[in-house]
Amino acid sequence: MNYRIVEREAFSIIGKGVRVSTENGENSKKIPEFWQESNQDGTTEQLLPFAKNMGFLGLCLDFDKVQHDFIYMIAVVKPNGANVPASFEERKIPKATWAVFDAIGPLPHSVQELWQRIFSEWFPATGYEHSGAPEMEVYPVGEDVTSDLNRTEIWVPIRK
Repeated sequence: MNYRIVEREAFSIIGKGVRVSTENGENSKKIPEFWQESNQDGTTEQLLPFAKNMGFLGLCLDFDKVQHDFIYMIAVVKPNGANVPASFEERKIPKATWAVFDAIGPLPHSVQELWQRIFSEWFPATGYEHSGAPEMEVYPVGEDVTSDLNRTEIWVPIRK
């Protein structure tokens, strides 16, 4: 699995979130539905003017190991000094070291498959540990998400 290590300072994001369960693979169904809803209700359109820095982000935050759930947030990096629409939540992502992987292929399959491989193959083989910071998917603006050439990045916070 190809990856690169990236150090990134803390940054703020703005977006909308939904709590999803990890039980019975519910998150694999609910997250694509949440993207579809957000595309239809105008959420992604409202975020688009702010998506210049990294594109759209899919963040996994606030993991609850007891309830087996987390918040999945569709967001963008908040530009410095930007006025945030009241309908969006603002969150701070801490400074972290990230392992960045490329998922190539149509969504959501390419991303879901790579997430599985990261946890079942990459972590056990590398000696890295998850640092506990939020995880994120980076979706460049303008990509054809149904294309075999679609490229999405998965950013996993790590420590040795």
